[in-house]
Amino acid sequence: MSDLLMLAQADPTGFGSPLGRIVVLVALLASLVTLVRLWIRYRKR
Repeated sequence: MSDLLMLAQADPTGFGSPLGRIVVLVALLASLVTLVRLWIRYRKR
């Protein structure tokens, strides 16, 4: 149990875990796609 507590203190956000990295990557890709789509839409006007 103390190992789990130390792990939680070392990485309180959870971004160090593989699942956390995947979540961050998906969020970054989604925001990038949204920005590119908006840029293309408003560039044509």
